[in-house]
Formats: sequence, structure tokens, C-alpha cells
Amino acid sequence: MASITGAAAPPREIQGRSLWQDARRRLFANKAAVTSMVILAIVAFLSVVMPFVWPHQFDQVYIDRISCPPPDYLGMTAIFGSQADACPSAVGQGHIFGTDANGRDLFIRVMHGGRVSLSIGVTATFVALLIGVLYGATAGFLGGRIDNYMMRFVDVLYALPYIFFVIILVVVFGRNYILMFIAIGAVEWLTMARIVRGQTLSIRRREFIEAAEAAGVSNWGIIRRHILPNVVGPVIVYVTLTVPAVILAESFLSFLGLGVQEPATSWGVLISDGKDQMESYPWMLIFPAAFMVVTLFCFNFIGDGLRDALDPKDR
Repeated sequence: MASITGAAAPPREIQGRSLWQDARRRLFANKAAVTSMVILAIVAFLSVVMPFVWPHQFDQVYIDRISCPPPDYLGMTAIFGSQADACPSAVGQGHIFGTDANGRDLFIRVMHGGRVSLSIGVTATFVALLIGVLYGATAGFLGGRIDNYMMRFVDVLYALPYIFFVIILVVVFGRNYILMFIAIGAVEWLTMARIVRGQTLSIRRREFIEAAEAAGVSNWGIIRRHILPNVVGPVIVYVTLTVPAVILAESFLSFLGLGVQEPATSWGVLISDGKDQMESYPWMLIFPAAFMVVTLFCFNFIGDGLRDALDPKDR
């Protein structure tokens, strides 16, 4: 009996957390980043779903509802002014953001514009990610003259005015917003390449890289299996900061009339149209600008949260 009661309990196994598990825990502990992810998910969901279920189409024109303000239940009558008498037929028609100068429902145009702006931001960022990561990792790993030549080419492209270069690409390839994805992404990869190159230079002489070389692994195999997984942290952070930069670039081009063309729209187009009506019909500027500002803030808060979560100094 004594041998049974006196037996030592088996040692309790302690399970550690991986780098990504620890980063995820730290990220979800950041209230600003989590709130931003929720808000961004809602905006993305509305932008994708609403154009299919909303009773009004983004290009549907109502001649008798031109420049109608939002309903009074939004509580913004003091800001927008009471102009409901000028649009009696718009009352009860579901124009919760009012209508624009052409009599189109502003809410569905903001949602459609969000879908275009977000798709441009994500797609152009993916193009920049694909080119920049491969280019920077190759230059940093090979080093020597190849690295020197590759980065001098990046410096030459950096010397060109960014917006001027994008405008040339848009003019050459046309103002199709699908080609605009490639045009903007073909410029945004420069900073990505420099970041990845710097990270690659810091790890290219580590022991596991030398072991892979001694084992006969090819250069591409080392880049794919050892370099890229170790630079993914900074790349993820920069991606979250590149998406809002791309959205701003597209908005600027659309503001200049070189971006998305009617009847399609984006937040940049809506802001460009709204600024001409700002004094008389401020809701045409306030709603698209508010959605754009909130989205940009969300991406930046998420980027800050990822940076803090992946920072090894804070672990």
C-alpha cells in the first residue's frame, strides 16, 4: 500500500508554442488590430454581397431622384440640409445614402466602388509581392556582381517619378482597370524587393544555409525552402501597408480621370465626383470618403499589430 501511495506522479509534459502560435496570440491580444480586422471584413463582405442583393443597380439612373439627400433617420439633416421637398419621389425608395448628380443610388455605388478599390489593392499587391519577393531573394542570395546589377536596376526605376510611370503604363495599356492592377503592381514591387534583399543578406551566411549548400541543394531550392520562409514575417507586415498605398494610388489616378471609367466606379471616382458637389450636396463626398478613410486606417492598424506580433524583440 505504501508503495502505491508513495509512487511519484509521472512528470507533466510541457508543450511549447511555435513562433506562429505566439505571434497569433499576440496579434489577437491587440484590440486595435482585431477591431480593424472585423471592420475590414464587414466592409469587404458588404462590397462583395450588396451589389447582388440591393434593389438598385450601381448604373441605374432615376431621372426624378437627382441629388436627393439621405433620409432624415440618419440624423444628419443638420449637415446635409433638408432637401427632401426637392425629391418627394425618393422618400421611401431605399436610398439610404441619397443619390448622386445623375440620380443613381449612392449606397450601391459606394459598395461597388469598394469592391473595385479593394480588388485593385489586393491584386496589385499580389503582383508586387510575387515580383518583389523573388527578385529581392535572388539578388540577396546570389550577391556579388549579380546583386549589384539587379539593385542598380531597382535604383534606376526608383529615380523615375512613381505616378508618372504608372500614368505612362495606363496610357499605353489603356484605362481598363484590370490592366491597372498590373500597372500599379509593376511599380509597387521595388520597395518589397529591397526589404526581402536586406532580410536575405542577414541570413544567407547562417549555419543552416551553409549546411544546405554542403548537402548539394540547388540555389533555387535554398531560396524556396530556406530563404523565403524566413523572410515571410516582414513581408506580411509590408503587404498590409502596401494594400492601402495601392488603393490611394488608384484613387489618385481615378481622381485625375485616368483610372476606372463610367459607368463603373471606385472610391477615387466617387470622391472626385463628390468634391465638385461638396458645398451643395456634401453627402456625395462624405460617404465614399468615410469608407475609404476607415479602410485605410484598418489596414494600417492591422499592419502595426502584425509588426508588433512578429517582432522578436518583444517576445
